[in-house]
Amino acid sequence: MENKIRIPDREFSQRVTRIQQIMNEQGYDALLRYGNEAEPQFVRYFSDYWPSFETAGVLIPREGKPLLLIGPESYTYAADRSRIADIRLLKAFRESSEPEYPGKKLDTFASVFDECLPGVRIRKMGVAGLPLMTVGVYHALTDALRAHGEVELRKADDVVASLRMFKTENELACMREAARITRLTFDYVLENIHVAMTERQVVGLALGKMHELGAERESYPLWVLTGEGSDQAISRPRDKVIEKGDMTFLQIGARYEGYASSIGRTVVFGKADGYTKRLIEAGYTMQEKILAYTKAGIPAKDVALYHKKLIEELDLADHYLYGPFHGNGLMEGEAPWVETDSDYLLAENMTFCSDLFLGSHETKRGIRIEDVIRITKDSCENLTNYPRKLFEIL
Repeated sequence: MENKIRIPDREFSQRVTRIQQIMNEQGYDALLRYGNEAEPQFVRYFSDYWPSFETAGVLIPREGKPLLLIGPESYTYAADRSRIADIRLLKAFRESSEPEYPGKKLDTFASVFDECLPGVRIRKMGVAGLPLMTVGVYHALTDALRAHGEVELRKADDVVASLRMFKTENELACMREAARITRLTFDYVLENIHVAMTERQVVGLALGKMHELGAERESYPLWVLTGEGSDQAISRPRDKVIEKGDMTFLQIGARYEGYASSIGRTVVFGKADGYTKRLIEAGYTMQEKILAYTKAGIPAKDVALYHKKLIEELDLADHYLYGPFHGNGLMEGEAPWVETDSDYLLAENMTFCSDLFLGSHETKRGIRIEDVIRITKDSCENLTNYPRKLFEIL
């Protein structure tokens, strides 16, 4: 598709150049970006490759070209999608059932180090995605590094985050498209949801529609919670049937060209009771005030402290779990978070999920008001900008 919104090849090359500049400043000889099927962000940011079944990595030397490292079965898939031309197959990145591939010639960390860093004795190496790394991959990596003597191996998620948290115009275009698809999908769900459907059937409505509209996948495993159980801040859909009078929590997000979006709203099947109406109105009030308060240049922790103040003023402190923002981009939830101990300033083109959860284990009910925003100089742009109203299906 000639006019398809996507990140151009040159931007992937620029990402490598920029990270190599940071590597030189911080003394890294090499960086490994690691990812899996559920969390591909560190690999996809540099290669556009999203592993399936197997895991993957991008090895970037301080100078020279990067290598995409994949498992033994994915070459034709990776070659079709990768923006990095040089691809190597490592047994370490095989699927978790651990086939042996007898007779198949495969690379190792030692061989890719020799290729990527010829004659270099590695002194400092970083891994972005270290918390995701399997024990098998970690041991294969550290075994190979022993040949280099004493190596400082560091968690380097923050090195990549220093680039990823500021979105380019091309990234913002992808995020706006993901938001558009999510809005239309949410509209479709509201038009078709009804009493007697199960939570899983509602999720099926969303998945089918977002793919029809051009999404590559959902942003995260979608969930719908109806009646008791909507106090689950993270969940999966059940076989539970929607009944008349239920408060139903919808959490829907489409992924486009790697970039995630999300909308969270609550629907009531009938007239909302006093408690439900109070929760929903409180969520909308909080989001509206927080977004009006937020702009570039203010300390992130001040937004979180303001969020807590609003919850206390609304007498809902016992419903508080976290909030108000977490980073959004290649993952629906990525660094940085906005918390009361955050020590950075908000800046233009940082993007977040405005994510306000209020839930009570006593009532077993809860809501999440969620939209995707971009920080601007004087305010913030609401990319999803879904209506804040009492959705009652009578």
